[in-house]
Amino acid sequence: MAEAFQFELVSPEKLLMSEAVEQVVVPGSEGDFAILKGHAPVMSTLKPGVVEIQINDKDQTRIFVRGGFAEAGPDRLTILAEKAIPLDELDADALTQEIQNAEEDVNDAKSDEVRDKAQTQLDRLKELQVSL
Repeated sequence: MAEAFQFELVSPEKLLMSEAVEQVVVPGSEGDFAILKGHAPVMSTLKPGVVEIQINDKDQTRIFVRGGFAEAGPDRLTILAEKAIPLDELDADALTQEIQNAEEDVNDAKSDEVRDKAQTQLDRLKELQVSL
């Protein structure tokens, strides 16, 4: 059994989770990474994907996030998500709406840099849709 540390997941709408957990796998923009108690301090941007939270030996939770930031330290991990939906509440219609929103972001982009970033988000959402 791994040692527990404090984990908080916050979206603009509400605090989704605040509890002691054993491990969290984070969808970082440079690749997924796992956080355990005692992790070196790190900050990362998030890509659209699933945060996997191992609460204890038996309980695990999965939450879809659409971007944001993660900040980890030896005793704490905080994720500030642009949008977060527990995976058991994420249905095909909700994901389709997220993809439509991302398509609008691509179409509304005023510069190549913003368009490229929005296109990357859209591509990742489509990958998630295929994997669910």
